[in-house]
Amino acid sequence: MYVLHIANKNYSSWSLRPWVLMRMLEIPFEERLTPFPTGPSWSVYRPFSPNGRVPCLVDDGWAVWDSLAIAEYLAERHHGVWPVEAKARAWARSAAAEMHSSFTALRNDCSMSCGVRVQPLPMSDALKQDLFRLGDLWNDGLARFGGPFLAGNAFTAVDAFFAPVAFRAQSYGLSFEGAAAAYPARLLDLTVMREWYASALAETWREPGHEAEVLAAGTVIEDRRAV
Repeated sequence: MYVLHIANKNYSSWSLRPWVLMRMLEIPFEERLTPFPTGPSWSVYRPFSPNGRVPCLVDDGWAVWDSLAIAEYLAERHHGVWPVEAKARAWARSAAAEMHSSFTALRNDCSMSCGVRVQPLPMSDALKQDLFRLGDLWNDGLARFGGPFLAGNAFTAVDAFFAPVAFRAQSYGLSFEGAAAAYPARLLDLTVMREWYASALAETWREPGHEAEVLAAGTVIEDRRAV
């Protein structure tokens, strides 16, 4: 059985991607959660992850690290990771790769913390541009392939790559135009996303670096996490 190494569900957007993908496709795996340490994570994650980071998928002793590489590894072994139709598959891969490499302002200004609600500071121009591009991208996919997911009627890896954005939208009150407006809520309503969220709320770990990122983004008006 696969072993998927992840970090705190409240914070770890990168861990969410393969986790939600495998759960949605009903690919069995053993979850191993190692909380983020205070300070550098290399020595904590290096024993099971070659780059000292999470997520890391281990298959019969063979490690596959980085969320995009994990998706491609799974795609070679399981149906449904990417769309079947060639153009939809190319679009989905392009959109997932863009999420993987871009949207720096969104990552920096709206750090994932599932259990909090934040009144954000005025948006930077860079964040406004990221949110515009996200809405444009989602509207494009939903229009091209008919929804309800980005590349058609089935949840695929491209949706998994944007799943963390749904939690960010919830935490920071981010909004989008057109068909994209309903997409984050659609993801949050998935059973597996609700399971991740419930686990995130139950966590009692607090990592100072992640907490500081949230406080720098604005005023925390509600914290739903367990004490």
